[in-house]
Amino acid sequence: MGWLGDHWLDLVGWGGSALLVYSLLQARVLRFRTLNLVGCLVLLVFNALVSVWPMVGMNAVLAAINVWWILRLVRERHDEAAFEVVEVRPEDAYLRHVLRTHAADIARFQPDFDPAPAGAQHAFVVLKGDETVGVVVLREDGDVAHVQLDYVTPRYRDFSPGEFLWRRSGVLRDLGFRHVLTPPGMVGAYYPHLGFREHGGGQYVLDL
Repeated sequence: MGWLGDHWLDLVGWGGSALLVYSLLQARVLRFRTLNLVGCLVLLVFNALVSVWPMVGMNAVLAAINVWWILRLVRERHDEAAFEVVEVRPEDAYLRHVLRTHAADIARFQPDFDPAPAGAQHAFVVLKGDETVGVVVLREDGDVAHVQLDYVTPRYRDFSPGEFLWRRSGVLRDLGFRHVLTPPGMVGAYYPHLGFREHGGGQYVLDL
């Protein structure tokens, strides 16, 4: 049968172990849980085939825990109660700290972001409990809110916390905005899924 036929079971065991280790390197919480679940299922099958029942039991329990977390995380992706939008002053010390901490990551997705542009600004921190999951910075131009920054931290990058500001929060309307215009250079823009329409030049607009 050849080498592969003689060692396929070992490959299953090593593959499951490697996937489990790889999952621990993930910063994104949903991706971590998904990869960890797959690794647990592979090791569950492997240990069942070699009759190591304590490890079968352990991996079954870990798989069930991962399934519970994945279901909870998927529910919370669009749960209005899971996230809170808090307006802060653009010069707020904590906002400045978040921008400095994630400066390199911000530059990957919005290379044109200027942390100190001219003109009136509004800044919002998106929270989950007491954890910051995103930052939105807007520049005021009449009734148009120009998006200067729409950033999600790596841990919550499988989520869209910005949608609670764009779609489910009256904060912008209360400030007098009637339109939102995104920057042209954003990498991996998600706006078409939230009701934005193309404005040309890689920009999107939302009518509030």
